[in-house]
Amino acid sequence: MMDLSPRDPDWQARVKASFENQKFMKHLGAELVHLSPGSVDLELRMKPELTQQHGLFHAGVTSSIADSAAGYAALSLFAAGYGVLTSEYKINLLNPASQPVLLARGRVVKPGRTLTIAKADVYGLGDDVQLHVATGLFTLMSVSGVKD
Repeated sequence: MMDLSPRDPDWQARVKASFENQKFMKHLGAELVHLSPGSVDLELRMKPELTQQHGLFHAGVTSSIADSAAGYAALSLFAAGYGVLTSEYKINLLNPASQPVLLARGRVVKPGRTLTIAKADVYGLGDDVQLHVATGLFTLMSVSGVKD
């Protein structure tokens, strides 16, 4: 069984503060809606500025909230004084998203002291609809001295 014990007793406050300080997520309008050790969900409501030419969520928006959900899931397990940086990711866009809400679910797959592997699944949510929009695999690096 995988150990998803946070290495920082103040992990919740640190993750929430880091998310609040992330200006890009704030610019997009993303909200932190679930937080537990190794697990983060972000929601984003549709607005015209987030769409591409066909009125669908832009792939860059979908990828960005997937990356942040995976990154914050990893950060929840890091020791105090360490920040998170994405070193690599692969994302598959499965369906176009036109639903009113995107939900990104980040989950740690393998925690590590330096490198953590996480996944993120993104869903389009609407009236009785939960469409799987994207899935990705992320390598996150624990970096000392990076302010989160």
